[in-house]
Parts: sequence; structure tokens; C-alpha cells
Amino acid sequence: MKFRKNTTQDQDKMYGIIGLGRFGKALALQLAESGKEILVLDADEDSVREIREYTENAFIVKNLDKKTLLETGIQDCDVVVLCIGERIDTSILATLTLTSMGVPHVIAKASSADHGEILEKLGAEVVYPERDMALRLARRFDSSRILNYVELSENIDISKIPIPQKFVGKTILDLDIRRKFGLNIIAIEHDGEISTDVLPDHVFKDDNAIFVIGSYDKIRQLEESFN
Repeated sequence: MKFRKNTTQDQDKMYGIIGLGRFGKALALQLAESGKEILVLDADEDSVREIREYTENAFIVKNLDKKTLLETGIQDCDVVVLCIGERIDTSILATLTLTSMGVPHVIAKASSADHGEILEKLGAEVVYPERDMALRLARRFDSSRILNYVELSENIDISKIPIPQKFVGKTILDLDIRRKFGLNIIAIEHDGEISTDVLPDHVFKDDNAIFVIGSYDKIRQLEESFN
């Protein structure tokens, strides 16, 4: 069951996913639908059979020792995501094995801060899916003005914010959002239509909303200045 890279997609990264729980399955489906080449491992036959509709590189693996992992070819992946955070001992040993095999980027799901600290010391990037989802939701609830919120990375967000009445009639240049807040306006909504043609002399109207990109803290500062 050796994994072979697709030479027609050598410019793309290869992704390995270990564990087809809710997190692993959702990740595998999203990557597959995005056209990425994936290799998936899980102990459950039904889960592996289901994911084979999306990739032929899906294998039933009952244990994650080095010999078994090498047989799957997962060491050829550029990124391997370990989605078995609930089984802490297995997670730790598998992370150690993957990093020792020379996988360039290992991402491991952690179930607690202590678990995550161990995984980091073993060389993995750590994710906390449940905690991170709760934080995203809390951020959405944290403001009455921010209409939409998208987290692009740990430090970069995009938010849609309606223009307050006191700024109607003023221009983008008048607000000077980039200098004052370190944010960029990437689009403007008017009458339900979104335009990415953002000009400094655009005059804001009653129903305008702006899409800004930058850090969450800066977006909050901008939102508070609108009050």
C-alpha cells in the first residue's frame, strides 16, 4: 500500500491525514474537494471505505508504528495532520515517529494544554479544534456592529462593518483607516452590491459597509471608533 505522488501535481503539496473522526474527515473532504492530493489512514474500515470515494490513497491501519507508516508512504507527504487528539499516548508516539521520519510539517490535534505542550516539544504544530472554534464564535458575538467575520490566520482577519451615520458624506481619504488603525479596506458594499474598486475619493452613503483586513484587535479598535 505504497503512496505514490502524482507527477502532474508535483507543484502542489501532498497532505497526509491520520484519523477520520469528525475533525479528520472534515479536513480530508475539504482538501479533496479543493483538488489537493491526500493520503488518509484510519483503523476503521467503514471510514476508510467512505473516504475512498475521494482518494485512492486511503488505507486501513491498525497501529501507527514506524514500519507501518513507512509502508503507507506517508513520509513522502509535505504536511501530515494527526487527528487523534483524544488518544493521547498514541498521539504522542505517532508525532514522535512522524518527526523522526523527516516529515517536513507535522500538525497535531491536542486535547489539552499539557498535551499540546508535549506535542510542541516533539516538533509539531499544535491545533485545538474545539477551543479555536469557540474563540471564533466568541469573537463573532463580541461585537454588535461587525456583521461578518472570517479568520484567515492567527493574525489576519476580514470583517464587514457598516458605516455609521456620522461618516456619511465623508471619503475613504477622510477616514484614513490605514494610517489610524493599520487596516486596509478591500471592498465596499452599496445597495447589496460588493465592489473591490476602492478609491480614496469614494464618498460614503447611508447603506455602505466596508470590508477590512487586518488584526482582530485593530478591527475592534475601528469598530469602537464608529460608536
